[in-house]
Amino acid sequence: MQLSSLLSRFSEPETLKMAKLGRELTAKGINIIGLSLGEPDFDTPQHIKDAAKKAIDENWSHYPPVAGYLDLREAICNKFKRDNNLDYTPEQIVVSTGAKQNIANTVLSIVDEGDEVIIPTPYWVSYSAIAGLARGTVKFVYTTLENGYKITPGELESAITNKTKLFIFSSPCNPTGVVYSKEELKSLANVFEKYPRIFIISDEIYEYINYVGKHESIAQFESLKSRVVVINGLSKGFAMTGWRLGYSASSWEVAKACDKVQGQFTSGTNAVTQRAAITALSSSLDPTYEMVKQFKLRKQKVMELLKEIPLECIEPDGAFYVFPEVDKYFGKKYKDEIIKDADDLCMYLLNEAHVSTVTGSAFGEPKCIRISFANNMKNIEEGFKRIKNGLGKLI
Repeated sequence: MQLSSLLSRFSEPETLKMAKLGRELTAKGINIIGLSLGEPDFDTPQHIKDAAKKAIDENWSHYPPVAGYLDLREAICNKFKRDNNLDYTPEQIVVSTGAKQNIANTVLSIVDEGDEVIIPTPYWVSYSAIAGLARGTVKFVYTTLENGYKITPGELESAITNKTKLFIFSSPCNPTGVVYSKEELKSLANVFEKYPRIFIISDEIYEYINYVGKHESIAQFESLKSRVVVINGLSKGFAMTGWRLGYSASSWEVAKACDKVQGQFTSGTNAVTQRAAITALSSSLDPTYEMVKQFKLRKQKVMELLKEIPLECIEPDGAFYVFPEVDKYFGKKYKDEIIKDADDLCMYLLNEAHVSTVTGSAFGEPKCIRISFANNMKNIEEGFKRIKNGLGKLI
Protein backbone atom coordinates (compact mmCIF):
# COMPACT_ATOMS: atom_id res chain seq x y z
CA MET A 1 0.00 0.00 0.00
CA GLN A 2 1.56 3.29 -1.14
CA LEU A 3 0.56 6.72 0.17
CA SER A 4 0.72 10.00 -1.70
CA SER A 5 4.06 11.61 -2.53
CA LEU A 6 2.49 14.84 -1.29
CA LEU A 7 3.39 13.73 2.23
CA SER A 8 7.08 14.00 1.40
CA ARG A 9 6.76 17.71 0.69
CA PHE A 10 6.19 18.72 4.31
CA SER A 11 6.76 17.48 7.85
CA GLU A 12 4.92 17.68 11.14
CA PRO A 13 5.21 21.19 12.62
CA GLU A 14 7.90 21.25 15.32
CA THR A 15 5.63 23.32 17.55
CA LEU A 16 3.03 20.56 17.63
CA LYS A 17 5.68 17.83 17.83
CA MET A 18 7.25 19.30 20.98
CA ALA A 19 3.87 19.80 22.60
CA LYS A 20 3.00 16.18 21.85
CA LEU A 21 6.30 14.91 23.29
CA GLY A 22 5.73 17.03 26.38
CA ARG A 23 2.28 15.54 26.87
CA GLU A 24 3.70 12.03 26.53
CA LEU A 25 6.25 12.68 29.28
CA THR A 26 3.56 14.29 31.44
CA ALA A 27 1.43 11.16 31.03
CA LYS A 28 4.38 9.18 32.47
CA GLY A 29 4.28 11.31 35.59
CA ILE A 30 7.11 13.71 34.66
CA ASN A 31 6.51 17.37 35.48
CA ILE A 32 7.08 19.23 32.19
CA ILE A 33 7.08 23.03 32.01
CA GLY A 34 5.53 23.91 28.66
CA LEU A 35 7.29 26.83 26.98
CA SER A 36 6.74 25.63 23.42
CA LEU A 37 3.19 26.36 22.35
CA GLY A 38 1.93 29.75 21.19
CA GLU A 39 -1.26 29.52 23.21
CA PRO A 40 -2.36 32.15 25.74
CA ASP A 41 -2.91 30.56 29.14
CA PHE A 42 -5.84 32.91 29.77
CA ASP A 43 -9.45 31.77 29.50
CA THR A 44 -11.82 33.21 26.91
CA PRO A 45 -13.56 36.33 28.32
CA GLN A 46 -16.96 35.62 29.87
CA HIS A 47 -19.00 37.85 27.54
CA ILE A 48 -17.73 35.86 24.55
CA LYS A 49 -18.59 32.54 26.22
CA ASP A 50 -22.05 33.89 27.05
CA ALA A 51 -22.57 34.78 23.39
CA ALA A 52 -21.73 31.20 22.41
CA LYS A 53 -24.20 29.80 24.94
CA LYS A 54 -26.86 32.13 23.60
CA ALA A 55 -26.12 30.97 20.06
CA ILE A 56 -26.63 27.35 21.08
CA ASP A 57 -29.94 28.19 22.76
CA GLU A 58 -31.01 30.08 19.64
CA ASN A 59 -30.23 27.00 17.51
CA TRP A 60 -27.35 28.32 15.45
CA SER A 61 -26.63 24.72 14.54
CA HIS A 62 -27.04 24.58 10.78
CA TYR A 63 -24.56 24.89 7.93
CA PRO A 64 -23.26 28.47 7.68
CA PRO A 65 -22.21 30.10 4.38
CA VAL A 66 -18.75 29.02 3.23
CA ALA A 67 -17.25 32.50 3.67
CA GLY A 68 -19.02 33.15 6.97
CA TYR A 69 -22.24 34.78 8.14
CA LEU A 70 -22.83 38.18 6.60
CA ASP A 71 -23.15 39.95 9.96
CA LEU A 72 -19.84 38.47 11.10
CA ARG A 73 -18.12 39.64 7.93
CA GLU A 74 -19.67 43.08 8.52
CA ALA A 75 -18.28 43.03 12.08
CA ILE A 76 -14.83 42.17 10.68
CA CYS A 77 -15.08 45.11 8.25
CA ASN A 78 -16.00 47.37 11.15
CA LYS A 79 -13.00 46.06 13.09
CA PHE A 80 -10.67 46.87 10.19
CA LYS A 81 -12.07 50.41 10.02
CA ARG A 82 -11.94 50.93 13.79
CA ASP A 83 -8.49 49.50 14.45
CA ASN A 84 -6.64 49.92 11.15
CA ASN A 85 -8.50 52.59 9.18
CA LEU A 86 -8.86 50.08 6.35
CA ASP A 87 -11.99 49.91 4.21
CA TYR A 88 -13.29 46.50 3.17
CA THR A 89 -16.70 45.16 2.17
CA PRO A 90 -18.11 41.84 3.41
CA GLU A 91 -17.48 40.34 -0.05
CA GLN A 92 -13.75 40.77 0.58
CA ILE A 93 -13.77 38.79 3.83
CA VAL A 94 -13.43 35.01 4.15
CA VAL A 95 -13.90 33.39 7.56
CA SER A 96 -12.03 30.13 8.08
CA THR A 97 -11.31 27.44 10.65
CA GLY A 98 -8.31 29.29 12.04
CA ALA A 99 -5.90 31.71 10.40
CA LYS A 100 -3.79 28.78 9.19
CA GLN A 101 -6.63 27.78 6.87
CA ASN A 102 -6.86 31.35 5.59
CA ILE A 103 -3.18 31.20 4.70
CA ALA A 104 -3.64 27.84 2.97
CA ASN A 105 -6.68 29.09 1.05
CA THR A 106 -4.72 32.12 -0.12
CA VAL A 107 -1.56 30.28 -1.14
CA LEU A 108 -3.53 27.64 -3.04
CA SER A 109 -5.49 30.39 -4.77
CA ILE A 110 -2.38 32.32 -5.90
CA VAL A 111 0.57 29.96 -6.34
CA ASP A 112 1.10 27.70 -9.36
CA GLU A 113 3.80 25.08 -9.78
CA GLY A 114 7.16 26.79 -10.20
CA ASP A 115 6.05 30.16 -8.84
CA GLU A 116 8.51 31.58 -6.34
CA VAL A 117 7.39 32.44 -2.83
CA ILE A 118 9.68 34.78 -0.87
CA ILE A 119 9.71 34.18 2.89
CA PRO A 120 12.01 36.19 5.17
CA THR A 121 13.48 34.17 8.02
CA PRO A 122 12.78 33.55 10.83
CA TYR A 123 9.23 32.65 9.80
CA TRP A 124 6.24 30.79 11.17
CA VAL A 125 6.66 27.09 10.56
CA SER A 126 3.70 26.52 8.22
CA TYR A 127 4.46 29.20 5.60
CA SER A 128 6.99 27.11 3.69
CA ALA A 129 5.05 23.86 4.13
CA ILE A 130 1.89 25.37 2.67
CA ALA A 131 3.84 26.91 -0.21
CA GLY A 132 5.32 23.48 -0.89
CA LEU A 133 1.89 21.90 -0.92
CA ALA A 134 0.97 24.35 -3.67
CA ARG A 135 4.13 23.22 -5.54
CA GLY A 136 5.63 26.66 -5.22
CA THR A 137 9.38 27.21 -4.98
CA VAL A 138 10.28 28.74 -1.64
CA LYS A 139 13.04 31.37 -1.60
CA PHE A 140 14.19 32.23 1.90
CA VAL A 141 15.73 35.60 2.68
CA TYR A 142 17.95 35.16 5.73
CA THR A 143 17.69 38.17 8.00
CA THR A 144 20.14 38.80 10.84
CA LEU A 145 20.12 39.54 14.54
CA GLU A 146 22.09 42.71 13.77
CA ASN A 147 19.21 43.99 11.58
CA GLY A 148 16.63 42.98 14.19
CA TYR A 149 15.53 40.00 12.08
CA LYS A 150 13.77 42.34 9.63
CA ILE A 151 14.06 42.13 5.87
CA THR A 152 15.50 45.27 4.28
CA PRO A 153 14.31 46.80 0.98
CA GLY A 154 17.64 45.85 -0.61
CA GLU A 155 17.35 42.22 0.51
CA LEU A 156 13.79 42.08 -0.78
CA GLU A 157 14.62 43.51 -4.19
CA SER A 158 17.62 41.21 -4.58
CA ALA A 159 15.38 38.17 -4.01
CA ILE A 160 12.75 39.12 -6.61
CA THR A 161 12.86 37.44 -10.02
CA ASN A 162 10.43 37.19 -12.92
CA LYS A 163 9.05 34.05 -11.23
CA THR A 164 8.22 35.71 -7.91
CA LYS A 165 4.49 35.47 -7.22
CA LEU A 166 4.07 35.83 -3.46
CA PHE A 167 5.70 37.31 -0.36
CA ILE A 168 4.70 36.05 3.12
CA PHE A 169 5.59 37.68 6.42
CA SER A 170 4.18 38.42 9.86
CA SER A 171 4.17 41.51 12.05
CA PRO A 172 4.28 41.13 15.01
CA CYS A 173 6.45 38.19 14.05
CA ASN A 174 6.34 34.62 15.23
CA PRO A 175 8.97 33.57 16.40
CA THR A 176 11.04 36.73 16.98
CA GLY A 177 8.42 39.18 18.22
CA VAL A 178 9.72 41.92 15.91
CA VAL A 179 7.23 44.57 14.80
CA TYR A 180 7.59 46.50 11.55
CA SER A 181 7.07 50.27 11.84
CA LYS A 182 5.07 52.28 9.33
CA GLU A 183 8.31 53.65 7.88
CA GLU A 184 9.79 50.17 7.46
CA LEU A 185 6.63 48.90 5.78
CA LYS A 186 6.60 51.93 3.48
CA SER A 187 10.16 51.17 2.38
CA LEU A 188 9.11 47.63 1.49
CA ALA A 189 6.00 48.95 -0.25
CA ASN A 190 8.22 51.16 -2.43
CA VAL A 191 9.90 47.99 -3.70
CA PHE A 192 6.65 46.12 -4.29
CA GLU A 193 5.28 49.04 -6.30
CA LYS A 194 7.84 48.21 -9.00
CA TYR A 195 6.57 44.63 -9.30
CA PRO A 196 2.78 44.61 -9.78
CA ARG A 197 2.63 40.83 -10.28
CA ILE A 198 3.60 40.02 -6.66
CA PHE A 199 0.98 39.30 -4.01
CA ILE A 200 1.66 39.87 -0.31
CA ILE A 201 0.33 37.84 2.61
CA SER A 202 0.51 39.94 5.78
CA ASP A 203 -0.04 37.70 8.80
CA GLU A 204 -1.32 39.98 11.57
CA ILE A 205 -2.62 37.37 14.01
CA TYR A 206 -0.59 38.97 16.86
CA GLU A 207 -1.90 42.47 16.10
CA TYR A 208 -3.14 43.21 19.62
CA ILE A 209 -0.10 41.74 21.39
CA ASN A 210 2.05 44.77 20.71
CA TYR A 211 4.25 46.39 23.35
CA VAL A 212 5.47 49.42 21.40
CA GLY A 213 2.42 51.24 20.12
CA LYS A 214 -0.05 51.24 17.26
CA HIS A 215 -0.19 48.26 14.94
CA GLU A 216 0.73 49.07 11.34
CA SER A 217 -0.45 47.05 8.34
CA ILE A 218 1.18 47.04 4.92
CA ALA A 219 -2.36 47.09 3.51
CA GLN A 220 -2.59 50.80 4.43
CA PHE A 221 -0.67 51.73 1.27
CA GLU A 222 -3.26 52.16 -1.48
CA SER A 223 -0.79 51.31 -4.22
CA LEU A 224 -0.55 47.78 -2.76
CA LYS A 225 -3.89 47.15 -1.13
CA SER A 226 -5.40 45.17 -4.01
CA ARG A 227 -2.46 42.74 -3.80
CA VAL A 228 -2.29 42.42 -0.01
CA VAL A 229 -4.10 39.63 1.81
CA VAL A 230 -4.40 40.43 5.51
CA ILE A 231 -4.64 37.37 7.75
CA ASN A 232 -6.01 37.66 11.27
CA GLY A 233 -8.09 35.74 13.77
CA LEU A 234 -9.27 35.35 17.34
CA SER A 235 -6.80 32.84 18.81
CA LYS A 236 -4.14 35.16 20.20
CA GLY A 237 -5.86 38.46 20.95
CA PHE A 238 -9.01 36.97 22.46
CA ALA A 239 -7.62 33.78 24.06
CA MET A 240 -9.76 31.67 21.72
CA THR A 241 -7.28 29.13 20.35
CA GLY A 242 -9.67 26.18 20.57
CA TRP A 243 -12.57 28.02 19.01
CA ARG A 244 -10.82 27.91 15.62
CA LEU A 245 -11.71 31.07 13.75
CA GLY A 246 -9.55 33.14 11.45
CA TYR A 247 -10.32 35.55 8.65
CA SER A 248 -8.75 37.11 5.60
CA ALA A 249 -9.30 40.45 3.89
CA SER A 250 -8.28 40.82 0.27
CA SER A 251 -9.39 41.93 -3.15
CA TRP A 252 -12.75 40.62 -4.26
CA GLU A 253 -11.06 38.32 -6.80
CA VAL A 254 -8.80 36.67 -4.22
CA ALA A 255 -11.64 36.38 -1.70
CA LYS A 256 -13.81 34.65 -4.30
CA ALA A 257 -10.99 32.22 -5.04
CA CYS A 258 -10.47 31.48 -1.34
CA ASP A 259 -14.20 30.86 -0.96
CA LYS A 260 -14.01 28.35 -3.82
CA VAL A 261 -11.02 26.52 -2.31
CA GLN A 262 -12.54 26.40 1.16
CA GLY A 263 -15.80 25.05 -0.24
CA GLN A 264 -14.01 21.84 -1.18
CA PHE A 265 -12.22 21.42 2.17
CA THR A 266 -14.23 22.45 5.21
CA SER A 267 -17.08 24.66 3.96
CA GLY A 268 -18.23 27.15 6.61
CA THR A 269 -16.57 27.60 10.01
CA ASN A 270 -18.30 26.44 13.18
CA ALA A 271 -21.60 28.30 13.47
CA VAL A 272 -21.52 28.84 17.23
CA THR A 273 -17.95 30.16 17.09
CA GLN A 274 -19.01 32.62 14.39
CA ARG A 275 -21.79 34.02 16.57
CA ALA A 276 -19.37 34.39 19.50
CA ALA A 277 -16.87 36.08 17.17
CA ILE A 278 -19.34 38.85 16.43
CA THR A 279 -19.45 39.66 20.14
CA ALA A 280 -15.66 39.42 20.46
CA LEU A 281 -14.99 41.81 17.60
CA SER A 282 -17.78 44.25 18.45
CA SER A 283 -17.29 44.56 22.21
CA SER A 284 -14.80 46.42 24.36
CA LEU A 285 -11.19 45.31 23.97
CA ASP A 286 -10.47 45.87 27.67
CA PRO A 287 -10.02 42.12 28.39
CA THR A 288 -7.53 41.92 25.53
CA TYR A 289 -5.58 44.93 26.77
CA GLU A 290 -5.50 43.49 30.29
CA MET A 291 -4.09 40.24 28.92
CA VAL A 292 -1.42 42.17 27.01
CA LYS A 293 -0.42 43.97 30.22
CA GLN A 294 0.27 40.58 31.77
CA PHE A 295 2.26 39.47 28.73
CA LYS A 296 4.35 42.62 28.97
CA LEU A 297 5.18 41.90 32.62
CA ARG A 298 6.17 38.36 31.67
CA LYS A 299 8.31 39.62 28.81
CA GLN A 300 10.20 41.92 31.17
CA LYS A 301 10.82 39.03 33.56
CA VAL A 302 11.95 36.74 30.73
CA MET A 303 14.47 39.31 29.48
CA GLU A 304 15.91 39.48 33.02
CA LEU A 305 16.10 35.69 33.22
CA LEU A 306 17.82 35.45 29.83
CA LYS A 307 20.56 37.81 31.03
CA GLU A 308 21.21 35.52 34.00
CA ILE A 309 21.90 32.48 31.79
CA PRO A 310 23.17 34.45 29.70
CA LEU A 311 21.76 34.17 26.17
CA GLU A 312 21.86 36.81 23.44
CA CYS A 313 18.39 37.78 22.29
CA ILE A 314 16.58 40.78 20.85
CA GLU A 315 13.76 42.07 23.03
CA PRO A 316 10.41 41.26 21.40
CA ASP A 317 8.16 44.21 20.56
CA GLY A 318 5.14 41.95 20.10
CA ALA A 319 3.78 38.38 20.34
CA PHE A 320 4.84 36.24 23.32
CA TYR A 321 8.11 34.60 22.40
CA VAL A 322 11.82 35.11 22.81
CA PHE A 323 14.21 33.71 20.23
CA PRO A 324 17.70 33.53 21.75
CA GLU A 325 20.85 32.38 19.98
CA VAL A 326 22.10 29.12 21.50
CA ASP A 327 24.84 28.05 19.07
CA LYS A 328 27.53 28.51 21.74
CA TYR A 329 26.25 25.25 23.23
CA PHE A 330 26.66 23.28 20.00
CA GLY A 331 29.42 20.71 20.33
CA LYS A 332 29.08 20.49 24.10
CA LYS A 333 27.88 17.31 25.74
CA TYR A 334 26.05 15.87 28.73
CA LYS A 335 27.30 12.43 29.74
CA ASP A 336 27.60 10.66 26.38
CA GLU A 337 25.14 12.92 24.56
CA ILE A 338 26.64 15.51 22.19
CA ILE A 339 24.57 18.58 21.38
CA LYS A 340 25.11 18.96 17.65
CA ASP A 341 22.43 21.58 16.92
CA ALA A 342 19.31 23.34 18.17
CA ASP A 343 17.21 20.22 17.57
CA ASP A 344 19.44 18.27 19.95
CA LEU A 345 19.43 21.08 22.48
CA CYS A 346 15.62 21.21 22.57
CA MET A 347 15.41 17.45 23.05
CA TYR A 348 18.03 17.66 25.80
CA LEU A 349 16.10 20.41 27.58
CA LEU A 350 12.92 18.36 27.29
CA ASN A 351 14.34 15.06 28.50
CA GLU A 352 16.85 16.32 31.08
CA ALA A 353 15.58 19.74 32.21
CA HIS A 354 11.92 18.84 31.59
CA VAL A 355 11.14 22.07 29.72
CA SER A 356 9.61 22.09 26.24
CA THR A 357 10.92 24.63 23.74
CA VAL A 358 11.06 24.66 19.92
CA THR A 359 14.11 24.39 17.70
CA GLY A 360 14.94 27.45 15.64
CA SER A 361 15.53 25.29 12.57
CA ALA A 362 11.74 24.94 12.33
CA PHE A 363 11.60 28.71 11.78
CA GLY A 364 14.54 28.93 9.40
CA GLU A 365 17.15 30.01 11.96
CA PRO A 366 19.16 26.99 13.20
CA LYS A 367 21.22 28.99 15.73
CA CYS A 368 18.18 29.76 17.91
CA ILE A 369 15.40 28.22 19.92
CA ARG A 370 11.94 29.65 20.52
CA ILE A 371 10.72 30.00 24.08
CA SER A 372 7.11 31.00 24.71
CA PHE A 373 6.05 33.11 27.68
CA ALA A 374 2.37 32.33 27.17
CA ASN A 375 2.40 30.64 30.56
CA ASN A 376 1.97 31.88 34.10
CA MET A 377 4.80 33.66 35.89
CA LYS A 378 5.43 30.79 38.30
CA ASN A 379 5.94 28.32 35.46
CA ILE A 380 8.05 30.80 33.51
CA GLU A 381 10.41 31.34 36.45
CA GLU A 382 10.65 27.61 37.13
CA GLY A 383 11.11 26.85 33.43
CA PHE A 384 14.00 29.30 33.05
CA LYS A 385 15.58 28.00 36.26
CA ARG A 386 15.54 24.52 34.74
CA ILE A 387 16.92 25.82 31.41
CA LYS A 388 19.76 27.60 33.22
CA ASN A 389 20.60 24.52 35.28
CA GLY A 390 20.36 22.25 32.25
CA LEU A 391 22.67 24.40 30.14
CA GLY A 392 25.06 24.61 33.06
CA LYS A 393 25.52 20.83 32.97
CA LEU A 394 26.83 20.90 29.41
CA ILE A 395 30.61 20.68 29.08
